Amino acid sequence: MRRVDGFAAVDFEFARQVLQRGTAALFVVAFVSTANQFRPLLGERGMLPAPELLDWARSSPRASKLLRPTLFRHVRYTDRRLVALCIAGIVIAAALVCGIPQLGPPWVPMLCFLALWLGYMSITSIGQTFYGFGWEMLLLEAGFLAAFLGSDDQPPPTVVIVLFWWLVLRLEFGAGMIKIRGGREWRDLTALMYHHETQPMPGPLSRQAHLLPRWFHKVEVVGNHFAQLIVPWFLFAPLLGLWVPGPVPAIVGAVAAVIVIATQLWLVITGNFAWLNWMTIVLAFSAIGVPGITIRPVAEPVEGPWIIHGMPLPWLVVTCAVGVLYAVLSWAPLRNLFARRQLMNASFNRWQLANAYGAFGTVTKKRIEIVVEGTADEDPDAATWHEYGFKGKPGDVRRIPRQYAPYHLRLDWLMWFLPLGRSLDEWFTEFLVKLLEADDATLRLLADDPFHGERPRWVRAVSYRYRFTTRAEFRATRARWVRERRRPVLGPVSLRRRA
Repeated sequence: MRRVDGFAAVDFEFARQVLQRGTAALFVVAFVSTANQFRPLLGERGMLPAPELLDWARSSPRASKLLRPTLFRHVRYTDRRLVALCIAGIVIAAALVCGIPQLGPPWVPMLCFLALWLGYMSITSIGQTFYGFGWEMLLLEAGFLAAFLGSDDQPPPTVVIVLFWWLVLRLEFGAGMIKIRGGREWRDLTALMYHHETQPMPGPLSRQAHLLPRWFHKVEVVGNHFAQLIVPWFLFAPLLGLWVPGPVPAIVGAVAAVIVIATQLWLVITGNFAWLNWMTIVLAFSAIGVPGITIRPVAEPVEGPWIIHGMPLPWLVVTCAVGVLYAVLSWAPLRNLFARRQLMNASFNRWQLANAYGAFGTVTKKRIEIVVEGTADEDPDAATWHEYGFKGKPGDVRRIPRQYAPYHLRLDWLMWFLPLGRSLDEWFTEFLVKLLEADDATLRLLADDPFHGERPRWVRAVSYRYRFTTRAEFRATRARWVRERRRPVLGPVSLRRRA
C-alpha cells in the first residue's frame, strides 16, 4: 500500500514521463543523424568503411574481442541495412515519445528501449572515431535504464529512479573532478575567458557570451564548480524521506535538479554540444518528484498476492535485479571518480553500462581552424583557391554561427580535433580524396561546394587562427571573426599524384 509519509509518498510519475519521452526523443535525433551521415563517413564507400573493420574483427578471435557488441557481427553490413536499422529506431523512438508503448504492460516499453539500446550500440560499435564521443555511451546507458521505468499503470520503480541519480552524479561530478584535476585555468577561474571562443562548435550567442566582462566569466567558473561538484549529491535527498517526514527532502532534490537544468540550459544557448546538455537536462528531471500527491494517469491497482506497492511481483524482481547488476558494475566507476588518474568517457564493460564521464579537463587558449580549399586551375602555385564551407565549424568570418545541437555534425566536430593532434588522421586524407572525386554523399555533408558538383584539380588544407571580433571591430567590418593565415597543413594534392 502507498504510504503517506516519507520517500514512498513522493510521486515520480512526472519524472518518469520526462525520462522516457526525453530519452526517446534524443534517440530519434541520434538515428536521424546516423541516417544522414553514416554512409559517407563509415559506409561501404565511406572515409573509414565499417565493412573493413568488421572483416578485421572476423579475422581472428583476438581482434573479435576488441569489437563491442553489434548486430552487424552476425548480419553482413550494407548501407541499406544501416538505413533500415535507423528507420526502425526512429519509428520505435517516436512511438515512445508519443507514449504508446507505455500504455501496455511494463515489458512493452522495456522491449522498445532495449531495442533502441541494442540497435544504436550496433552503430556506435562500428562507428570508430566518428562515434568516439562521450554522449554516445551516455545515450546508450540512459536508454538501458529507461527500459525499466515501467508503464503508466504502475508507480515508477524506486531503484531505477535512484540509478538515474547515480548516472547524473557520475556525469556531473565526474566532469567537475576532471576540471579540478585538469588545466590550471579551471583552478584560477579563467577557463571561460577562452572557452566560448575556442569550443568545438560555437553557437549564435557564443560571441556575445565571450564578450561578457572578465568578472562574469570567473563567476561562471565558480558556478560550474558548484553545479558539478556539490549540487549532484543533493539529488539523493529524497532518500532521506525514509527517515525525515515531510516534503523537505523531495524539495531539496528538486532544487538540486533545477540548478543542474539551469546550468545546462546556459550551455545549450552558448554552444553546440550535440545532445550532451539535452541528455543531462532530461536526466536531471529524475529528481523532480511531487511530495504527497499522486499524478499517475490511472488509479492505483488493488493490492493482491502478486502486487506489491502497486507493482507486479515479476516486474519488481526484474527492477531489483537491475539494481543488483548496477551495484556490481558501479565499483569501477566509483573508484575512478576519486582516482588520481581519473579516466574520462570510459567504459568498464562491453555493454557500456555504469560508465565514467567528463569533458574539457583543459581549455584551449587559441582557436586554430583547418580550412580546406580547392582550385580548378592547372598550376597550383598560380591558382585561385576557393574555400569549402562547413555547416557548423567557423569558416566565413561574416557568418553567424548556427545552432545545430542536439543534432550532431560529426565531420565538423572532428575538424576541430585536427589541429590538436600531432599528425593528420587517416579519415582526413580520405576526405580530401572524396573532394577530389566530387563524391556527392560527401559534398552533402558540407554547407558550400565552390565547384557545384564538379571535380577540382587540386585541394589543400591551410591552418588559420580565429578569434571573435570585438564590438568595435564588428561595427566597422560587420564580421563575427577575425582570422589570420598561419601555415599550409597539407597539399596541394591531386588525384593524379595519388599512388
